[in-house]
Amino acid sequence: MKKALKILAVIVVLLGIVIAFNYSRLHIISGYSAKNMSSSVFVAGRSVEFTDTTDNNFGPINIADDVVDQQEKSASASVFGFMTRKAVFRKGLGSVLVTDDYDFSQETPVPHRSSITRMTSYPYGGMKQKDTVFSNVNYEQINTAVADAFSKVDGEDIKKTRAVLVLYKDQIVAERYAEGFNKDSKILGWSMTKSLISTMYGIMQYQGKLSVWDKAPIDEWKDDERKEITIHNLLQMNSGLEWEEDYGKISDVTKMLFLEKDMTASQIGKPLVGKPNETWYYSSGTSNLLSGILRKQFDRHQDYLNFPYDEFIDKIGMHSMLIEADMEGNYVGSSYAWATPRDWAKFGLLYLHRGNWNGEQLFDPSWVDYITTPTPTSDGRYGAHFWLNAGGYHPDVPKDMYSANGYQGQRVYIIPSKDVVVVRFGLVGNDGMDFNAFLNKICTAIK
Repeated sequence: MKKALKILAVIVVLLGIVIAFNYSRLHIISGYSAKNMSSSVFVAGRSVEFTDTTDNNFGPINIADDVVDQQEKSASASVFGFMTRKAVFRKGLGSVLVTDDYDFSQETPVPHRSSITRMTSYPYGGMKQKDTVFSNVNYEQINTAVADAFSKVDGEDIKKTRAVLVLYKDQIVAERYAEGFNKDSKILGWSMTKSLISTMYGIMQYQGKLSVWDKAPIDEWKDDERKEITIHNLLQMNSGLEWEEDYGKISDVTKMLFLEKDMTASQIGKPLVGKPNETWYYSSGTSNLLSGILRKQFDRHQDYLNFPYDEFIDKIGMHSMLIEADMEGNYVGSSYAWATPRDWAKFGLLYLHRGNWNGEQLFDPSWVDYITTPTPTSDGRYGAHFWLNAGGYHPDVPKDMYSANGYQGQRVYIIPSKDVVVVRFGLVGNDGMDFNAFLNKICTAIK
């Protein structure tokens, strides 16, 4: 008996050491699990079981246990009973990780939404699109490419594709969903949200409310070398500011997303480690800083919350879209926008038509030229919060292609020379999908 107690004591001590050593890591694991569970259940309308077996079923996130409170609209997660984190759903603002002192009774401003749907066919209205057959389109080849995106390899679903849409000349020419998903399923775009933030700046500039060439209005930078950083530098991820974008460990990005109340401040305190306009580095902290700068353009918090929906999202009928906010009410511009694949496709069409939506110009056509201009030192891969093919990263795809990209292979591809938009959602990116071959099959099917 004594020997057993000693062994148990040793195990407890060792477990305590492991937990102490990995405290921050476990904190982030439980935070990710709770946040993703809350959003999946209360934003996307999925079940707890589905989320556990799909979205949260990868290491090390799958070591966390989740409990969902339907009445409170919250999800809590812990690792072996330790490091419990809670995420709560706020109508209009989505789910957010909260601290122990969070006041559930507080009133939080929410964006005003318009749900007016025009009685015209998709994409400009809510009615079924008109049947159209294009003689220059090889439908069999496109359908083969789409089917291949869902195919298994040696019986294993390594591609984990959830949805694919192909649009040509505003018409859906191919559409397919994995089991459990359909045209009404809301899917997280992850870093595709960054391209939404960029679009907001394009609209603000078109309306004469700011210029991307202005110096970034950050008080903390006024008296040091960072004062030379422009909004343009931030949009191109070329500020020279220190940042660590590593999701596999405790880094700047994981601390920001899973520990910070105000995500717009995470990049502000960072020093320069390079020269602005000469040091490209992908930074989610920069995108959230841009969200904070955008908020400063409005006198009222309510106006900031309304802006993307009034001037862009609801205006083009992306009524399913929801951009989640942090505890301070800032849009998490780096990571957290949800919408149906068809609504994400509308975003691509807006850019394909250079800011014109059914006759109304939302941003200047030259904005497309701006966001597709390669960032210095990015090897032609990045523009102003959009990914590019200017450097031929996808060698068998037109170089004018550009895209909104997100974690785990979320994509909205815009290919102007082919008049095509391609949308793909899944749970794995380049490791499972050959996007070059996938896009090549689609592009060569259109003569």
